[in-house]
Amino acid sequence: MLACDLLSRSMKVDFYYPPTPPEGAVDAVSQAVDMGYDGFFSTETQHDPFLPLALAGARAPDIDLGTAIAVAFPRSPMVTAMSSWDLARMSNGRFLLGLGTQIRPHIVRRFSTEWGQPAARLKDYILAMRAIWDTWQNSSPLRYEGEFYQFSLMTPFFDPGPIAHPEVPIYIAGVGPHLSRLAGEVCDGFHVHPFHTTAYLDQVVLPNITKGAESEGRAPVDVEMVSTVFVMTGRDDSEVEQAMGAIKQQISFYASTPSYRPVIEASGWDFGDQLHAMSKRGQWAEMADLIPDEALFEVGIAAPVDKLGQAIKDRYGDRVQRVGFYTIGSILDMDPDAASQVIGDLKS
Repeated sequence: MLACDLLSRSMKVDFYYPPTPPEGAVDAVSQAVDMGYDGFFSTETQHDPFLPLALAGARAPDIDLGTAIAVAFPRSPMVTAMSSWDLARMSNGRFLLGLGTQIRPHIVRRFSTEWGQPAARLKDYILAMRAIWDTWQNSSPLRYEGEFYQFSLMTPFFDPGPIAHPEVPIYIAGVGPHLSRLAGEVCDGFHVHPFHTTAYLDQVVLPNITKGAESEGRAPVDVEMVSTVFVMTGRDDSEVEQAMGAIKQQISFYASTPSYRPVIEASGWDFGDQLHAMSKRGQWAEMADLIPDEALFEVGIAAPVDKLGQAIKDRYGDRVQRVGFYTIGSILDMDPDAASQVIGDLKS
């Protein structure tokens, strides 16, 4: 599927809360609202991804809230269903549940939980949560029997009851074709990994979302596409150039990981094996030298502040409907006026 096959939708801009303690979300969401952001997303790294959203939602009730992402498998679907139900109630239906699978070493060694068939397991997880929500909303018996999850007990003492907005949107994150297809089958949105190119979107992600959607009688436009974008920007060309080094270093880190090899292959690049070998030797600082400018400008977007919004729109067209900024020490992190200018240009 090409981008032109999608119906045109306006672009939203999301603030991604950094991996800092949850209480900082109160001030951060106020600043995000002042700058014009549409959504406030939290990640799961050093802190729980749900807690900042509860604080942010109390301060800014009109902004979208989302996890981008919460790791699914260490949590029972019942646990995630409960957190999501409360956030959907508190936010008047503005909560977007974002889930991810992570990778085997983290699931097994960091969380000490089961791994296997991640796409099939995640589908079962999603269907189980929806069965739980249906029980809470409609007082229907809880009788879910899936391949990985089974739920058959819900007593009134543990039932939170119905809410005003029970259709909690579920977004998943992924890189390869299997999770892209799953998004098309059963999800409301898809978080595209920031390490991507439009070639990869057009060759892998969007066609598989289309296949998944059509297999279930859905349309591709039923799946909202979300991503952070590597941006290299500044007030002038010299500041833009100065921002390139840190982004090139981060791209080299992602490109060294075998899981992201299909992104490289979609554009015909062949530096993945060499980067992987360098990472094994701990040559992190030298890895950026292997990233050619062609790859830097195809993965990231370089433009001064007054042209960045249009450059993002030109890059993505209708491929992506929500964007955030992946920056490293950028002017967008330090100058609210610069961020507001880019956000305004994206939404104009």
